[in-house]
Amino acid sequence: MTANRGNDVLNGVWCPALMPVDDKLEPDVPKYIDHCRWVLEEGCHGLVMFGTTGEANSFSVEERIQALDAAIDAGLPPERMMVGTGCAALSDTVRLTRHAIDRSALGILMLPPFYYKGASDEALAASFDRVIEGVGTEDFRLVLYHIPGVSGVAITPALVDLVAERHPETLAGIKDSTGDWDHSKMLIERFSDLAVFPGAENLVAAGLEVGGAGCISAGCNVNASAIRALYDAALAGEDVTERHAEVERLRLILQRYALIPAMKQMIADAKGDPGWTRLRPPLMPLSEVNAKALMADLQSLDFRLAA
Repeated sequence: MTANRGNDVLNGVWCPALMPVDDKLEPDVPKYIDHCRWVLEEGCHGLVMFGTTGEANSFSVEERIQALDAAIDAGLPPERMMVGTGCAALSDTVRLTRHAIDRSALGILMLPPFYYKGASDEALAASFDRVIEGVGTEDFRLVLYHIPGVSGVAITPALVDLVAERHPETLAGIKDSTGDWDHSKMLIERFSDLAVFPGAENLVAAGLEVGGAGCISAGCNVNASAIRALYDAALAGEDVTERHAEVERLRLILQRYALIPAMKQMIADAKGDPGWTRLRPPLMPLSEVNAKALMADLQSLDFRLAA
């Protein structure tokens, strides 16, 4: 079995890193850097900085720039980073994208402008045109971010065609966070020259089978080593039935709860650091009842996080 070869460097298991916050609900950058290092050590090929799991759109442009600078200055490798830059305001997207490129990030993961709903594919393509014009270069790898359940704005196949036609040297991939295997499969097969990442680890093996790139999945924050082992085994053509079942069992437990608070709760418990449970509103920590239920569910799997 071979993974997508259109964009070799974008293949693999990528972690959209959680962003811890301090008691003022500001980014806790030292904890963030430590967590990013840990998921790389656990086997992730790369990091997505400021994705949905990182509460990106709860933070300002300045907060995101400062955190990225601190992470790279602390030695985290920009060549193993995709940076989330898509904002409602075009000028914010341009600034974040240009900054990430200037810091030598490997790729850019970009939401469509998401506040106004019902925009046509042509209108959305025009927005991507303007971002690229504003950045001032086509020399970067653009990954379109399809998460309509959160953004309310879809990256349709027709939109991908428009962006590919206008920016063939820039468009490198798609992240599909629908959780719908049929949709991910359609994208992988239709856009075989792009790196198409399903947004869930339980789609890794099936995705690789038809030419997918791997995954960009929240679960990597707490289960990176098992997800990487599944990816490697699937890529080698091994029987992955048991590995797939292992990662899917944990994924299904996490999905019973609010995913981001649940993973932060797991890390807080593993580290003995209640500060990890904080989120920036409107997201909120798990209730005490749900936190206990989550821990009981994890014990039923005999799952222990060594964060």
